[in-house]
Amino acid sequence: MEVRRLALCLALVTCASARSHVQEVVAAYAPLRKHPALFDAAAGWRQWIDPALLDALDAKNASALAALLREELEDTASSGVYSFQLLNDEFCKMFLEELDNFYASGLPIDRPNSMNNYGIIVNNIGMQPVLTALQRNVLQPIAGLLYPAQALEGRGFDGHHSFMVQYKAGQDLGLDMHTDDSDVTFNVCLGRNFSGASLTICGDSRMPDHRLFFASYVHVVGRCLVHLGSRRHGADDIREGERNNLIIWNSNSAYRGSAKYVNNQPYHKEAAAPDPRCLSYTHDRDFGQFLDYPPGKADFRGRGWCPPAFACYDAMEPALGGRGARHDEL
Repeated sequence: MEVRRLALCLALVTCASARSHVQEVVAAYAPLRKHPALFDAAAGWRQWIDPALLDALDAKNASALAALLREELEDTASSGVYSFQLLNDEFCKMFLEELDNFYASGLPIDRPNSMNNYGIIVNNIGMQPVLTALQRNVLQPIAGLLYPAQALEGRGFDGHHSFMVQYKAGQDLGLDMHTDDSDVTFNVCLGRNFSGASLTICGDSRMPDHRLFFASYVHVVGRCLVHLGSRRHGADDIREGERNNLIIWNSNSAYRGSAKYVNNQPYHKEAAAPDPRCLSYTHDRDFGQFLDYPPGKADFRGRGWCPPAFACYDAMEPALGGRGARHDEL
């Protein structure tokens, strides 16, 4: 019991310290903001949002809203992946100027996650309130139309992790295949000029087609891609230029506490060998059977978990010599 109390106390101290750090950075940056309007939660970002999208949202017209969403997958048996015009060029330019301004300030930069070495958590520079307003007024209605189980359970979205990612020669070129710690993900491209850096979209986590290829999405400045966080995807390597994307991971605690939550679903046997385009050197046990490990990533050999032994496609275990993880090791 004492060990548990100590662990809880340490966790509370860590959380309090993290909150204090964020508050200090937000306060220090507030007088340095280049475009204060970007941080205005009361006004929101209406002036920069696509007018047709605003009209549909203001009218609560589900048919008009649906007409603005482009289906990015031909196979409708899996969860849908859609794109829509969200923000105009003026906003994209201003937002990137704001990020450049923050980087130049010398204040501490909180990186977005364990996989991206560049970019920043924009919630932690003072944008959480305005992004919460965007979530409530724009993202929630769209997600509710597309993914009612994830977006409408209980009171709907009650949290978000919002961050920028950056891909550039000499830095992060792309991102390994993964799923998001998100119930519904919105991913909007803000530029700058770039070629390559498309997004490869594969199947839904835990499903037979988890590691099968579905589509390659080409980013367009101001356009937003929306999908379930449990959808496997990865960023292809950039060829030239620089790509910056604002990504909003939306979470719904009521959904996560329900029987519908994806992590409470059974893990189905894979239907076939994976498409090499959908393989992850970080997560997949059989990556080396299909592809060479990228430079500097060979240490991941033998450390993967996916798929678990009970969900292997028929030819997988013989190819690995039976070196599968047991169910009780997962």
